[in-house]
Amino acid sequence: MNTPRKGYPSDVTDAEWEFLTPYLTLMREDAPQRLHPSRKLFDALRYVVKTGCVWRYLPNDFPPWEAVYQQARRWQTAGVFEAIAHDLRIVERLLKDRRENPTATIFDARTLQSTPESGARAGYDGAKKRNGSKVHAAVDTLGNLLALTITAASEQERAQVAELARRVQEATGGTVELAWADQGYTGPDAADAAAEEGIELEIVKHDGAKKGFVLLPRRWVVERTFGWLGRSRRLARDYERLAETLAGYHWVAFLGLLLGRIIRQSS
Repeated sequence: MNTPRKGYPSDVTDAEWEFLTPYLTLMREDAPQRLHPSRKLFDALRYVVKTGCVWRYLPNDFPPWEAVYQQARRWQTAGVFEAIAHDLRIVERLLKDRRENPTATIFDARTLQSTPESGARAGYDGAKKRNGSKVHAAVDTLGNLLALTITAASEQERAQVAELARRVQEATGGTVELAWADQGYTGPDAADAAAEEGIELEIVKHDGAKKGFVLLPRRWVVERTFGWLGRSRRLARDYERLAETLAGYHWVAFLGLLLGRIIRQSS
């Protein structure tokens, strides 16, 4: 007896799927080589990212894990996840009576512990005393992801300013004029790299001796974004063999957050 599958909390709703379909349809749904519906494949990917499930442990009521992984790679290669997140960011900004694209951004990075899968590209973060990968991110003042890059944890934050600034201006159409960052971005090289993309880099420092937790202006916004992303268990550590896969799953997690917020605001 063929009974319908009971949904998971990570499944997309009908309203969400209506928005996502044009992006995720890389071929016709009735194409002869398509064996599984796109919605089921995307639901399975979201399940993996949210729960941290091992691919081969994907529940049997989803399509085979090989099919899900291969389609996820196709979507990622096509830049689908990033495109969705950028369009959703614009929608949310307009709903909040903001300009379509921001004029300011915040840079920061977090270190993820490596695993046997990611160990070959890991590095040691002396400050965090952790071997792993470093996620460098730029967000707007609402905390929405603008750009993201992955390096070994041994890489310095200031060395990634040029790449982050370039990606930020590419995503926003060159509207960003100011970037806030912590003291890990101090130095003339970092400032010059940002300036080459038309961005002024401003370092937000502690006022006097630090005692306990201090909420610093602007910098807390990107820390909150890392907190949001950390709720997806696949992003709690670096489980991926490829850095681009880890980056792609960050975009999958973030577009899910934006979808939920926008649907709630619009309903």
